[in-house]
Amino acid sequence: MAEGLAQNGKDRLDTEKARASLDRLYTIYKDISATADEVMQTRCPYKNAQSLCTAKFGCRNQFFTKDPTAPPACAGSDQIDYRDAWDAQPPTL
Repeated sequence: MAEGLAQNGKDRLDTEKARASLDRLYTIYKDISATADEVMQTRCPYKNAQSLCTAKFGCRNQFFTKDPTAPPACAGSDQIDYRDAWDAQPPTL
């Protein structure tokens, strides 16, 4: 029988174990969320793991190469507040 269930003719959920499990999950996700909130203050959310820019709008931190099909590299520092770098209008091609 699965842990957390009691046998009384029917399977019943052990509410205390379920509550403890949900509380533990909440704590885990709360910590993840707090870390993400802290990181997003200095790391652009459009910068991928290869430090390439995935934004579909202009940014002064975009570094374009000679390859027109390649996404721009993100030249921004993770130590600055990037939010004022974004252009209000998309670039014209």
